[in-house]
Amino acid sequence: MSANTLSWQQPGWLEQAQSWICAELQREQIQVLGEIEQPHIRPWSTVLRIATSDGLFFFKATAAYFGHETALTVFLADQHSQLSPQVFASDLERHWLLMRDSGTALRTSIRAARSIEPWRGVLPLYVNLQKSLSNQQPELLAMGVPDRRLERLPALFHELLQDEPAMLLDQPESLTRAEFERLQAFGPRFERMCARLAGFGIPASLHHDDFHDGNIFIQDGRVIFTDWGESAVTHPFFTLVVMLRSVENSLDVWPDAPEVQSLRDWYLELWSDYAPIGELRPVVALAERIGCVNRALTWQMVISQLPEELKPEYASAVPAYLREFINSLEPE
Repeated sequence: MSANTLSWQQPGWLEQAQSWICAELQREQIQVLGEIEQPHIRPWSTVLRIATSDGLFFFKATAAYFGHETALTVFLADQHSQLSPQVFASDLERHWLLMRDSGTALRTSIRAARSIEPWRGVLPLYVNLQKSLSNQQPELLAMGVPDRRLERLPALFHELLQDEPAMLLDQPESLTRAEFERLQAFGPRFERMCARLAGFGIPASLHHDDFHDGNIFIQDGRVIFTDWGESAVTHPFFTLVVMLRSVENSLDVWPDAPEVQSLRDWYLELWSDYAPIGELRPVVALAERIGCVNRALTWQMVISQLPEELKPEYASAVPAYLREFINSLEPE
């Protein structure tokens, strides 16, 4: 099977997955009730929903380029069980996870209340996780979590720009040729930006590159972080790129809305052991800009592995993040 073939669309795959699920559940005398459902199909993963005699379970299969998610989820479930889905079984080679239900998405309460208040109980837990994992970078990298530490980003930025077809030059809502030329000349300044961010002394850690309110669940008062496929070892503040967008989307507000600013400050206050919040605001502004390049790298990794017929649906993400990056900068 080629790297860009969706395994869950292959003949017999669903039957194999269901057989594995049933066998793993049977080990604990848990019976499947009714049909196994497939509510979620994406180019990078699929999810099965299983009703059982012992509650609801979910199965997740992940594409090989996000294969680290399986090992990482097992690791987090072992080391940080209060913040992780309960992993019932796993197959690291096939990138399969069988997990108990994690509850209700944070998005449900945020949209119902039209408030960012539900984030208050989430952010301290996530930041503490980031801080604790900053000392386990070798273990994370050994699992295959992408290495995007600041010292590596300039080279990755250069490699990304070599993929000119991914830039969709002069197409609607994409990069213009002039913007791309600015990016091509930007290497030395980008390296200085990364060095400046590193100079603030906040250590690299596990970064969830899709940290939005649909990937955070609440169950019996417990906060559970899921969906670690889009993760990397890099600067922790890159988390804000997607997190703040999720507030904009869930509350239908602009990027400069008070809710967005407040959530950013709540996050920064949790890092005040490094510097007062007033000193951290310039750090986070720099991190959010560099984080757009990190986000483009994630999407380029995904799109490069998709079947050709699926690439057009997602291809604009790479130039969109790069365009946001290059146009957010003041002249040096």
